[in-house]
Amino acid sequence: MIRLYKSLFFISLLLSAGNSYAQEALFHSAFSHQDSLRGSNGMGRIYWDVLKYTITVTPDFETKTITGINKIDFIDSGSTVIQIDLQEPMFIDSVKNNKSHYTFNREGNVYWVTLRSNKTNRFQPYKRSLTFFFHGKPKEAVNPPWDGGWIWKKDIHGNPWMSVACQGLGASIWYPCKDIQSDEPNNGAVLRIIVPDSLIGIGNGKLKEKKAFGKGKMLYTWQVVSPINNYNIVPYIGKYVHFMDNYKGLNGPLSMDYWVLNDHLEKAKKQFADAPRMMKAFEYWFGPYPFYADGYKLVEAPHLGMEHQSATAYGNKFKNGYLGRDLSGSGWGLKWDFIIVHESGHEWFANNITTNDIADMWVHEGFTNYSEVLFTEYYYGKEAGNDYAIGLRKNIQNDVPIIAPYGVNKEGSGDMYYKGANMIHLIRQVISDDDKFRNILIGLNKKFFHKTVNTADIEDYINKESGKDFSKVFDQYLRTVKIPQLEYAFQNNQLKYRYANTVEGFTLPIKITIGKTNQPVWITPTKDWQIIQINGEETISIDRNFYVNLQKVEE
Repeated sequence: MIRLYKSLFFISLLLSAGNSYAQEALFHSAFSHQDSLRGSNGMGRIYWDVLKYTITVTPDFETKTITGINKIDFIDSGSTVIQIDLQEPMFIDSVKNNKSHYTFNREGNVYWVTLRSNKTNRFQPYKRSLTFFFHGKPKEAVNPPWDGGWIWKKDIHGNPWMSVACQGLGASIWYPCKDIQSDEPNNGAVLRIIVPDSLIGIGNGKLKEKKAFGKGKMLYTWQVVSPINNYNIVPYIGKYVHFMDNYKGLNGPLSMDYWVLNDHLEKAKKQFADAPRMMKAFEYWFGPYPFYADGYKLVEAPHLGMEHQSATAYGNKFKNGYLGRDLSGSGWGLKWDFIIVHESGHEWFANNITTNDIADMWVHEGFTNYSEVLFTEYYYGKEAGNDYAIGLRKNIQNDVPIIAPYGVNKEGSGDMYYKGANMIHLIRQVISDDDKFRNILIGLNKKFFHKTVNTADIEDYINKESGKDFSKVFDQYLRTVKIPQLEYAFQNNQLKYRYANTVEGFTLPIKITIGKTNQPVWITPTKDWQIIQINGEETISIDRNFYVNLQKVEE
C-alpha cells in the first residue's frame, strides 16, 4: 500500500530526547488493553492455528449493512477459550460446530469463545472447525485506503460499487477472524459473495462457481489455495467486465485477469499493458510470482489501490505515475503506472513474505518501494533507477523510528517507504555486486516463501548472504531518526573525516570523490577522526547513492 504521512512533530520532539527503551515506554503509555489484545499473540491465540477461512457475505447497499458466515478450520492444541476478533459495531450472533452451540462473551473488539471447561497437559492437537454467524454495519471508509473500512459508492451510472480496504485497521472490521498477521490460514480461503444479479462479485484467487441464488441474487465463489493475509481477503462488487491474457512466466503459464467497470474497458486494455511488463521485471529481480496457483488479477476499485493478494485493487484512473504525479520528481515515475507496479510488488513483499507484527511493516513497504526503483532500472537503465531512488528522499520526514513497538498493532513512521527504499539502495552500494544483490532478493522470496517473518529474519539473511554485517545500518535507519553525517576538515594536504549523529559502532563504508578527479575513493569512517593524504583541490563529495549527509567542520 502507498500512504502519504503527516509529520508527528510533538512525538518526534519527545523521542529525540531518549533511547530506544524510552521510546518504547512512551509509545506504550498511549496504548490500551484492546491494543494489546489486537497486536499480541496472547493466551487466546497461541493454542490454535488457522487452516482455512470460508466466508460468505451478503451486503445490503441501501442500509450499508452486511450479514455473513465464517467457517474457520483450525488445529486445536488444547485452548479452553479462544480469542476471535470482530470490531464494533459488528456482532457475532452464534457460534456452532455441527449441531453444537458454543458460549461466548464480548470484550470491546474481542469475543472470547469457550471451547472446553478446562485444559489438559495431555492433549493431542487435532483439526476441527467452528462456524460464526455475524451481522452489522461495518465501519465505513471515509478516505480509503488510508482511512479504511467498507466502501459504499456508486459508479457514474448510479450502480452500486462496493469493496473493502482495511490494512492496519484489520479484517475484523467486517468478519470474525484471528486478526494477526502471524497466523495466515495455511490452506487459503474461500470467499462466497451474494449480490444482486445485475452486479458481479469478485474475490481473491480463482472463480470456482457462479450460480443463481434465488430472488434476483447471484452467488460467486472464489478460492485462494495459498496462505493469505487476513486484510487481503476482500470482495469487489460492481458492474464489471472482464478480459484476460496468459503470461509465460518462470513457472509456466500464468493467468492474468482484469476486471474493470463497463465504461473503462478500452482504457484498461491500453493501460494494463504495464502488468505483464511488471511481471517480467519482478520475476527477474525477485524470482517467480509467488501465487501461480491462484493467478494474478487487477480489479478496478473505488479507491486508489491495495495489495490484495491475487486480486490487486486498482484505482489510478488509468494514468501513469501516482494519479499523474511522479513521487520521485525525477521524471522516470511518469513512464509507468504507479499502482500497477507498486501494489503488484507487494505480491513478493507483503503477501509472499509477511511480517508477524505490523511494527515491522518496513519489510513490506521498503522493499516494495524499492521495487519501483528496480522496475525503472530494468526498462530505462541503472542511472534512471538511481535518479528515481534519490528523488524519493525529498519525501522522508524523519519523524519517528520506522520500527514501532511490538505487540500493540502499531505501525512505525511512513518513512518505511522512502527511507526504507534508500536504506536498501545504500546496502546495495556496499555489497557492490548487482548479481549478488539480485540473488539476495530472489533468495529472500525462496527461503521465506509463503512464510511470516520478523525484521531479525531479514537482517540475518542479508548479513549472511552478503558476507557483510549491516546490523548497525539497520539500527541506524530503522530504529532511529538520525541520518549519518560525514564530518570532514582539510589541513596540510590531509583530509580528516569521521562519522557523527550515528549509533554506537556505526562503520558504514562509503564512496567519496576528492577534488576534481572522477576517481571514487572508498573510506570506512568511525566516530574517531581518520586522516588520508590528498593532493590538489580541497573539495569532497559523497556518491549520491549513499543516504548520508556531509558537513565541513573547523579544526
